[in-house]
Amino acid sequence: MSGWLRSKAAAGPRPESPENLDHELELALDYRFKQSDLLTVALTHPSAANTGEPHYERLEFLGDAVLDLAIADLLMRRSPDAKEGTLSKDRASIVNGRTLANKALEIGVGPRLRLGKGEEKSGGRTKVSILAASFEAIIGAIYSDGGLAPAKVVVERLFADDIGSSAVERDYKTELQEISYRKFRSQPVYELIGAEGPDHAKRFTTRIRIGGRELGIGEGASKKQSEQAAAREALEQISNNNAEQA
Repeated sequence: MSGWLRSKAAAGPRPESPENLDHELELALDYRFKQSDLLTVALTHPSAANTGEPHYERLEFLGDAVLDLAIADLLMRRSPDAKEGTLSKDRASIVNGRTLANKALEIGVGPRLRLGKGEEKSGGRTKVSILAASFEAIIGAIYSDGGLAPAKVVVERLFADDIGSSAVERDYKTELQEISYRKFRSQPVYELIGAEGPDHAKRFTTRIRIGGRELGIGEGASKKQSEQAAAREALEQISNNNAEQA
């Protein structure tokens, strides 16, 4: 849990109105919503939405695309001489679940999330998958509310310090794709082989094959996380095999 959340908890129970929490989040984003219902939807987990009510998944889909574009544009301007491969790798290392979840914590998304009882009990306010999804949905909501320009401004302000930062999480999938092509002349194939547990606490299992050979199995709270875990294991296997052959 982030220091921000710990300090809020240590201060003792002091309920805040939804309006105040909305205002705090808008201040953190430095963006004022004209359509406040968009922000509400972006913070609503599917478990908290009644049948037919909107939740964050559609805005998450939109925000994912907006983030990719905004980060790509920022990288192009920051690194005018970088090649496409380097730019793609840098973007993937920034736009990943854990980084987005950390951004969500930084701006105070956790306390504002609307969760069903199951997610609330299982600690949904600090789950990487939920925080990352809601963050993407918030970016999608800003785009829907004000267009691309303000969305890019918010993204640039929040991610400017991450460009070139060693704290950015490694993107194992991109690394594996590059290595597998050089070594095997083949691309990794990701296969979802398991999805267990209730909707509010699912665990996904993914297997990687390269050239028909199984090289890694990984688990995670989302498909993306399980793929990254599997890619990490595959990279370790390749590295170990190289060391044995040396």
